Amino acid sequence: MNSICPFFEVHQPYRLRWFWPDHKKGFDRYFDEAVNKEIFHKVAGKCYIPANRTLLELIDDTDGYFRASMSVTGTLLEQCVEWGEDVLESFRDLAETGCIEFLDETCYHSLASLFESKDEFMDEVKEHRNLMSELIGVKPRIFRNTEMLYNNSVAHFVAKLGYDAILTEGIESILHGRSPDHVYKARHSNIAVLLRNYKLSDDIGYRFSSRWWEEYPLTASKWADWASWNHGETLNIFMDYETFGEHQWEETGIFDFLKALPGEVKDRGMRFLTPSQTIDTYKPAGEIDVGDFSTISWADIERDTSAWLGNDMQRRCFEEMKLLEPYVRKTNDPELLRIWKHMLTSDHYYYMSTKWLGDGDVHSYFSIHNSPYDAAVNFMAALNDFKSQVFRALNPPA
Repeated sequence: MNSICPFFEVHQPYRLRWFWPDHKKGFDRYFDEAVNKEIFHKVAGKCYIPANRTLLELIDDTDGYFRASMSVTGTLLEQCVEWGEDVLESFRDLAETGCIEFLDETCYHSLASLFESKDEFMDEVKEHRNLMSELIGVKPRIFRNTEMLYNNSVAHFVAKLGYDAILTEGIESILHGRSPDHVYKARHSNIAVLLRNYKLSDDIGYRFSSRWWEEYPLTASKWADWASWNHGETLNIFMDYETFGEHQWEETGIFDFLKALPGEVKDRGMRFLTPSQTIDTYKPAGEIDVGDFSTISWADIERDTSAWLGNDMQRRCFEEMKLLEPYVRKTNDPELLRIWKHMLTSDHYYYMSTKWLGDGDVHSYFSIHNSPYDAAVNFMAALNDFKSQVFRALNPPA
């Protein structure tokens, strides 16, 4: 193992309010400002501010030896502008170090890449690119789709947009016995593919504080040993940024683990590289072929689209949103278009999942609803009201 390529997904959605038609208009008619603001400040205090500060200290203390990457969704950037300029400034500080590479994704962390037409998907990517330039001062060359949703068609369109690499899950079904710890090339596209090593990623992201785990407690030294035993050029460690302080509380020792990791990695003769440095350093070891219609992701045991489209409730809501698109666009109303785009955010459909056991626990952890059925009923109530707003705009009363 020559290098480690860390990546952090940084995301907060705009959550729907418990819908009941009232006097509210526009965006606030559907989205709960009070709840969203409260959650933003909670996570900023537990994760974004202390984790960004820790990364800045690591970069300074190691003279730039420590390197990583992250993508900040457009929905979170909007919230930073509204409620947390200090959080936004801390992301800018990370960008200015040159040691943290920022990636692009869909602006609304949406499921638009699953549409038959890729027009909305490409619009959202361009919107995110503009937002990153305006607010963070960077122009990303690497792409990470919502929840790492990936197939050959997605890779093709991402390549058309000018990106040099795309990140996704290192699932066995696409590797056919090969290791995820190499740079690969997409089928029929001149774009590099970086695959997540989900075992060593989830050891930190999910199992770090699990007392039932036979490897508990996880130390930086132990994890660095495992990393050094892997055979491949690049160990791609991708996880939610909220791992630090929110999913794994500070009391678990997660920040101490992060602070100790660079020294342990260096002692074993490895280095940290950003995704751009990784694809510039290593040649592709082969080709990744997922097909145009079979889609993978990093979610749940299945690592497919079932986290968002696995039951009839989810599929019905998603299909209704797709059918509504031409009518929303025909209104030429920026506020209605903004609402529709935010209702495509993957989290809304994730909350409707009826999976059991471990995956079900993860879905319910992120949801503010009492059950997936509540989430689906509430979404459809909001969607039906929104549809009436759209058609009223198209056919105003005399």
